[in-house]
Amino acid sequence: MDKLKLISGVKLTPLDIISQPMGDVFHGIKKSDDGYNGFEEAYFSTIYFGVIKPWKKHIKMTLNIIVPIGEIRFVLYDDREGSATNGKFMDINLSINNYCRLTVPPNIWMAFEGISEKTNLLMNISNLEHDPNEVVREKINKYDYNW
Repeated sequence: MDKLKLISGVKLTPLDIISQPMGDVFHGIKKSDDGYNGFEEAYFSTIYFGVIKPWKKHIKMTLNIIVPIGEIRFVLYDDREGSATNGKFMDINLSINNYCRLTVPPNIWMAFEGISEKTNLLMNISNLEHDPNEVVREKINKYDYNW
């Protein structure tokens, strides 16, 4: 994680896994955590092995993404005018072996790919309820990125 170059405003928070004799506890987010920006919706989403869900960005929503099962590659792109990281990509895999919360502020493009051949599950804890008018979508070839 030390060599990872974060996009301005994006946070990567290592999370605890607490081993218990009858089943482990996987930390997600609490109100006092850096990156917490309110809560209005939480949902789970799967992505199949080798599938890439194309670019999208939220105009107002902050995402808090956790991958408790499988492995998912996230690629973020910053096209915000005036941003210190304008024109930069960020590429990170989240899994049980890199158990972190990825906090993505509004106006950052994101696409992601299923890496594990088994189930790939993400949870998003967002500060807003889903609104189809608040998200912008593009095809995967919108940006020149080597998947």
